[in-house]
Amino acid sequence: MAIRYSDTDKIFTIDTEHTTYQMKVDAYGFLLHLYYGRRVNGSTEYLLTYYDRGFSGNPYDAGENRTYSMSELPQEFPSLGNGDYRNVAFAVENADGTVSCDLRYRGHEIKDGKYGLKGLPAVYAGEQEAQTLEIYMEDAVSGACVTLLYGVLPGVDIITRSAVVKNAGEGKLYLERVQSACLDFLCGEYDLITFYGRHAMERNFQRAKIGHGSYVIGSRRGTSSHQYNPMMILAEHETTEDFGSAYAMSFVYSGNFKGEVQMGQFNQIRALLGLNDEMFRYPLAPGECFYAPEVILTYTDRGLNRLSQNLHRCIRRHICRGSYKETVRPVLVNSWEASYFDFTGDSIYELACHAKEVGVEMLVMDDGWFGTRNDDNGGLGDWYVNEEKLNGTLGELIRRINDLGIKFGIWVEPEMVSEDSELYRRHPDWALAIPNRHPVRSRNQLVLDFSRKEVVDEVFRQICAVLDQGNIEYLKWDMNRSLMDIYSAATKDQGRVMYDYVLGLYDFLERLLQRYPKLLIEGCSGGGGRFDAGMLYYTPQIWCSDNTDAADRLKIQYGTSFGYPSSAVGAHVSAVPNHQTGRNMPMRTRAVVAMSGTFGYELDLGKLTDEEKQEIKEQIARYHKYAPLIQNGLYYRLTNPFESEVCAWEYLSEDGREALVSAVMQEIHGNMNVNYIKLKGLRDDAYYREQTSGRVYAGAALMEAGLPLPVETGEYRAYQLHFAEVS
Repeated sequence: MAIRYSDTDKIFTIDTEHTTYQMKVDAYGFLLHLYYGRRVNGSTEYLLTYYDRGFSGNPYDAGENRTYSMSELPQEFPSLGNGDYRNVAFAVENADGTVSCDLRYRGHEIKDGKYGLKGLPAVYAGEQEAQTLEIYMEDAVSGACVTLLYGVLPGVDIITRSAVVKNAGEGKLYLERVQSACLDFLCGEYDLITFYGRHAMERNFQRAKIGHGSYVIGSRRGTSSHQYNPMMILAEHETTEDFGSAYAMSFVYSGNFKGEVQMGQFNQIRALLGLNDEMFRYPLAPGECFYAPEVILTYTDRGLNRLSQNLHRCIRRHICRGSYKETVRPVLVNSWEASYFDFTGDSIYELACHAKEVGVEMLVMDDGWFGTRNDDNGGLGDWYVNEEKLNGTLGELIRRINDLGIKFGIWVEPEMVSEDSELYRRHPDWALAIPNRHPVRSRNQLVLDFSRKEVVDEVFRQICAVLDQGNIEYLKWDMNRSLMDIYSAATKDQGRVMYDYVLGLYDFLERLLQRYPKLLIEGCSGGGGRFDAGMLYYTPQIWCSDNTDAADRLKIQYGTSFGYPSSAVGAHVSAVPNHQTGRNMPMRTRAVVAMSGTFGYELDLGKLTDEEKQEIKEQIARYHKYAPLIQNGLYYRLTNPFESEVCAWEYLSEDGREALVSAVMQEIHGNMNVNYIKLKGLRDDAYYREQTSGRVYAGAALMEAGLPLPVETGEYRAYQLHFAEVS
């Protein structure tokens, strides 16, 4: 069994294939964290130390024992009110107005299979793949009860954390802070790796030594945001891509979040991840339950590449769902950078004809097909087809395109409304707004109150009426502003709106998937503004960034790779000069970079030369050859594009017999140095043939000495090397 409990010493032990997680119910009923790391045997309770620490409070139960302090002991779910002065996971305002909670152990249950969460995405697994541990905690005074949930997937070294809070008292409670996971480290020196950014430049890699005080990342924007990704890594100072210990925490949620890492007075480190407590004060009536979103935990002592591979496997196999879960996605062309709002049904059909000519498999009609939408100043919320613009019905256009052998997809932005729309004129109270104040606009649009069921239901009805008009096989779900004016005219309770809004979003998406089980949905929020494990539960791919410049994408996709698999990364070849940066790059390079994702095109195919069209045909053929390996192989970062002249990465089959290495020269100088790329994960005693040159190499040599890249002139040269084991 993955989960064991010892009645003798009241210790819980969770084992995965390579890790152990251990905690203990102590004599007072507190749940103390003991250990998380490389798999070990026996009890680790000996790690706890007790002595009188000045100005550290002692629970009343401890009597005159000054050596027992919750402010220094490692805990599983620290709460405000029991003597812990550090950052806590849980804070609640009681019915009498006091803010205090003292959670004690009341029991537990071990179950086969993986728990689920009402209304929320969560890791899933079969009965034989996972186990669940439920630990019941209670505050005897207020009646606040917390069930701590641990999901264990031993085969992929994953442990998940969540909590369900129930008001078992007689008065209303207000939840003021609910963090889903806490990791307490008694000792050790660690770096914190986080991923910061902005619109069109998301998930930049940042690594800093953890010192005294608190380091906080998060979002108060209503989405997980472009600015910080809801995933963080703690790594020992000497940890590299291939060696050393590291822990990952990834939030399965798409709204406001907070990640905190604190070093306390005795050099202990506490890492917390969960809901942001700003704009959060959730009311809980007697008998009601609150579900905290899930956090994915994983540990390895084999470096950052292995840590990422653990997360990739978990997301591909146990987060993503549907018919496209682990299958190759169709190569598509999106109309946005080809024509923006300036298109007709005939021009969309013409683009589909060009797509057919070069081997593209799907056409996606982006923004501008509905209502009176001809620019980004109006029309959002009116989800009916502009048949005048399309020169006919949507169904007729889809049939024309399908008759070419091309699949059809469409763009929507269901969470938004324009003031210049029929929906807003009918229901101005459906937009988030503060009473008696002018709303804050962004991109000249407002946000619909998805915390209200009637709003979600009406927009869902409109979108389904569109999807029912033809064979629509792909939906791009966009969201192009951050939330502000957090107030719901329905509940008049600001403290619950942000959380309930995300529940409304998830409800909408879940209903779409149930109604259209073969529909491929791509998530998007101005590109990568909502790139998180929560969205991947509903949309198996997310548009990685609105920035399609291949040079910038090297860094964006590098940062993304730490927490998310390539199969989740929406990536396209776009026109040059690039529409975001004005940079010119060879088409081969643009394709090599885009092949590290779902692959497609974001340009006007009709403007290409015959030579460029032939090149696209060859790119698509090459992608189909490599796609299964890219989608399901082990991903290795071979260089750091923030530090190296060359950005290189590798996909390796699980059996180590096939590898695809991609590399892009980021800099060019006179009399260049030779760059050697060392492969990873190959079989030491095997030989590999590079499929283009036919040359055979020893696996050990490719890993230890590396492979020299050609010294060539010209900016942004790109290389793809495909190796297969020689039998």
